[in-house]
Amino acid sequence: MARTAARVVLLTFQILTSQRVEAAVDPAQSCDRAAAQAAKVVGVPIDILLAISRVETGRRLDGSFGPWPWTINADGKGTFYDSKTAAITAAETHQADGTGTFDIGCFQLNIRWHGKAFASFDDMFDPVKNATYAAQFLQSLYQETGNWSDAVAAYHSRTPDLAQTYLNQVKAVLSGPDAGPALATAASEPALRENSFPLLQAGAEGGFGSIVPLVGARGPIIGGNS
Repeated sequence: MARTAARVVLLTFQILTSQRVEAAVDPAQSCDRAAAQAAKVVGVPIDILLAISRVETGRRLDGSFGPWPWTINADGKGTFYDSKTAAITAAETHQADGTGTFDIGCFQLNIRWHGKAFASFDDMFDPVKNATYAAQFLQSLYQETGNWSDAVAAYHSRTPDLAQTYLNQVKAVLSGPDAGPALATAASEPALRENSFPLLQAGAEGGFGSIVPLVGARGPIIGGNS
């Protein structure tokens, strides 16, 4: 009886602690902060990660346009949830009701193709783990294709017309009015926490390099000859 009561107390404490941690991090900033960390560790351009996240889960809140971590796209319909808990519940429902495939989190990782890399929906929605996996995937596509334009296009699809449409959307974000402020904010944000993603392999520090004019930036990554 005492052991059962102790377990109930411990479980309650863990739930309350998890809720406090989730509430302490502003969801509207968590994807950018995670992208900044992933770019540094994996070695991909931060501006491209920021643009991809905005194409995938961008929404406008309080006048600012940015990615939202608690997002699911199922059967072509995207839904923003108010909390991680609500998003996980929705993902579990989709899985149970036979939804063939759906995308999760800041970078909209597909459950069918990428779900096995994560231990749970909780992990897959985690901004740092989601961003780190996305950065690693993007890096692998860059190594395959040899340039960032083709890597970004393949991130979305191997079908040429769909890939080109997606690349155009990312270019539009990179050259749009929200790119500069987002880049500055993400670069100055502290890491959410030390990354413990099991597949993480360190690489060169992620840099800048888009068509967004930045002091000290190198030439274009997308639209250039890289």
